[in-house]
Amino acid sequence: MLNLRTCAAKLRPLTASQTVKTIFQHRPAAPRTFQQFRCYSAPVAAEPFLSGTSSNYVEEMYYAWLENPKSVHKAFMVWMNLTSTKFSTCPQPHSSVEMNRLFHSGKSSVGWRFEEFLHRKWSSEKRFGLEGCEVLIPALKTIIDKSSEKGVDYVIMGMPHRGRLNVLANVIRKELEQIFCQFDSKLEAADEGSGDVKYHLGMYHRRINRVTDRNITLSLVANPSHLEAADPVVQGKTKAEQFYCGDTEGKKVMSILLHGDAAFAGQGIVYETFHLSDLPSYTTHGTVHVVVNNQIGFTTDPRMARSSPYPTDVARVVNAPIFHVNADDPEAVVYVCNVAAEWRSTFHKDVVVDLVCYRRNGHNEMDEPMFTQPLMYKQIRKQKPVLQKYAELLISQGVVNQPEYEEEIAKYDKICEEAHARSKDEKILHIKHWLDSPWPGFFTLDGQPRSMTCPSTGLNEEDLTHIGQVASSVPVEDFTIHGGLSRILKTRGEMVKNRTVDWALAEYMAFGSLLKEGIHIRLSGQDVERGTFSHRHHVLHDQNVDKRTCIPMNHLWPNQAPYTVCNSSLSEYGVLGFELGFAMASPNALVLWEAQFGDFHNTAQCIIDQFICPGQAKWVRQNGIVLLLPHGMEGMGPEHSSARPERFLQMCNDDPDVFPKLDDFDVRQLYECNWIVVNCSTPANFFHVLRRQILLPFRKPLIIFTPKSLLRHPEARSSFDDMLPGTHFLRVIPDSGPAAHNPEQVKRVLFCTGKVYYDLTRERKARQMEADVAITRVEQLSPFPFDLLLREAEKYPAAELVWCQEEHKNQGYYDYVKPRLRTTINRAKPVWYAGREPAAAPATGNKKTHLTELQRLLDTAFNLDAFKDLA
Repeated sequence: MLNLRTCAAKLRPLTASQTVKTIFQHRPAAPRTFQQFRCYSAPVAAEPFLSGTSSNYVEEMYYAWLENPKSVHKAFMVWMNLTSTKFSTCPQPHSSVEMNRLFHSGKSSVGWRFEEFLHRKWSSEKRFGLEGCEVLIPALKTIIDKSSEKGVDYVIMGMPHRGRLNVLANVIRKELEQIFCQFDSKLEAADEGSGDVKYHLGMYHRRINRVTDRNITLSLVANPSHLEAADPVVQGKTKAEQFYCGDTEGKKVMSILLHGDAAFAGQGIVYETFHLSDLPSYTTHGTVHVVVNNQIGFTTDPRMARSSPYPTDVARVVNAPIFHVNADDPEAVVYVCNVAAEWRSTFHKDVVVDLVCYRRNGHNEMDEPMFTQPLMYKQIRKQKPVLQKYAELLISQGVVNQPEYEEEIAKYDKICEEAHARSKDEKILHIKHWLDSPWPGFFTLDGQPRSMTCPSTGLNEEDLTHIGQVASSVPVEDFTIHGGLSRILKTRGEMVKNRTVDWALAEYMAFGSLLKEGIHIRLSGQDVERGTFSHRHHVLHDQNVDKRTCIPMNHLWPNQAPYTVCNSSLSEYGVLGFELGFAMASPNALVLWEAQFGDFHNTAQCIIDQFICPGQAKWVRQNGIVLLLPHGMEGMGPEHSSARPERFLQMCNDDPDVFPKLDDFDVRQLYECNWIVVNCSTPANFFHVLRRQILLPFRKPLIIFTPKSLLRHPEARSSFDDMLPGTHFLRVIPDSGPAAHNPEQVKRVLFCTGKVYYDLTRERKARQMEADVAITRVEQLSPFPFDLLLREAEKYPAAELVWCQEEHKNQGYYDYVKPRLRTTINRAKPVWYAGREPAAAPATGNKKTHLTELQRLLDTAFNLDAFKDLA
């Protein structure tokens, strides 16, 4: 209680004499002296305690005020005088009426009885129960009730597996029979994907809050076993919901994050998420963090799990107030949670509640904790459950009697038994019942796309020209831009006059056209405003006025959707998770995350592997996030070359040995895949694939390997003609030169993707082999364009088939493409390889070696005798 009282005192001090008497009884005898923190002449606005920006500062000012009220700023004196007559330094004992209300509200009993019921019915099932911290349920209810009272109507939550079923049942109010169904091993799974274990599932529910009599929406985000990985996802979804409802101060939508003590201290994503908390384009205006501190991590003691005194010390980086409270004292927990909710509502800053508790069982119900913590668990075995302790206290004080206590228990047990009986009527497990982010109106009532077609992604010439003109100008008066940027904008203007686009302009036109159609666009990542390669320039900076900026994209149309482009912190894991969460909120937004270099995505691999790739299969949750990953072997060394396409392709769910038999082949194939992987070779195709992402009647993650040198390559230009109405994304771009005009005479077909196409065409022209070798570009790698490549193979009956790539043989696309290409031609021919040899590193760091390797693969590609001895 000392920690609770000390922390509560930061917000609710009493008079100096009362407080000094309480606190100094527990403090060292040596006097504590303070320097004067602020002189009286300091402006009031400079005082952090007035804005809640520094909890440490508030504490120090408070202690200084206790010893000498005249030593602190006058504004602090006024604040103390106002609060000292109203609040106590520690929770005052609840009145008998309040205690009775707390007991009969169900807050104090349902959490405990739920775990007891599950244990009785399924004692040998893993459920990661909450025994030892059942007080989490009244804690969460208190935070939600108080926040609802303060005006919040949407709470988005993230939590690990421990206690998840309890929270779903008693906080979110998931139907109990749906939860109990998850324990029935005989139920068939609906044909909706792989599904997930019961303690990973999410939920969305709108209900009446009984305390405030106001509607409240609760969403618990589904999560993998990777602890804390859902933190940035929750924050991104919260930010999106705030954005769409115009909640610029976080008064209507808020987030609650639950943590375990070991993960809170050990997982770096916790710090990354805190680091986003006050950034302009990422803040959610305060999160309430609740730590279930059972003082152990699986089998690891705290002394081995962290170097800091408390598991919550990471929160000090943002000066969040931290309340340590005994979880066996429900009244103290409720008090602290009220304070935490009020702090968040008042200051819109993060706050942490540390529930110091224990774990009655092992890591799961099948685990034996006595192997590693024998003495700890001997003590735990003696510990009375908190409901029993609290009931005994209330009975001894005459607040309730034994029959009332037993009646309350029997009432909830009856509810559980009746739900258990109903659960036996279920025949099929439906994952869709656990959807955490529904999109009302986007799908049919049974969750299917409204069509299986995609309209043309082309634009009329007037719109292309208008967007191009805005992209090449400064739409704000008296705005001075950099001289180098003036030349870039002038070049853009000349391209528009010539009806051509480069990569940056094609992106501009895709974005601008979607904004006109009411589609919000959010582009995030490191240095995306200018672009890593100084090609984008979506935010202009006045050279004469500090921090004066202009975003021309927001000046395109009178009633356009807003465009958000924001440089992120130097984080991949946290930021990609945030953008994934943002994309969850609405299908009518194009959310893009760009890596500074493609290989930097590997520090966000958890988000890719656990959320983006399998998200729909596990949780029936579609997501249209776009990953822009700069990729290409250009002599930049091992770290700035490869976006590791082999990793994305290896996780694609199409069967390499089966030629799909589908109606509406191209769209149906997209619908059945888990994500889309493309490597465009033209700006026009890049334009089309971005627009197609929104015009499709469903949503899939889109992985785009974007170019570096092609951003300024003179041949990497597209005509307006390739972007007009009736045009669309080309999954495959066939050869259109002499080889295509006389296909019977072609001796080799080179299949490739991306930048290497330009190296191949240059080499083919130098060798004068345009009639002998055809070059076919595979723009969409997954889902694999079986149908179009079959046409290409049949078009050149006498030709050898060669896959050519600039990546090493054990990397890139070869292992993905070869079996699918063989299936396409019914294994009638071999598929040869032209490219770099296998290697451990993605690329060489030596420029000469890079050029030698490139020439070697070009020699192999155009040597018509290269594979004769291997046939």
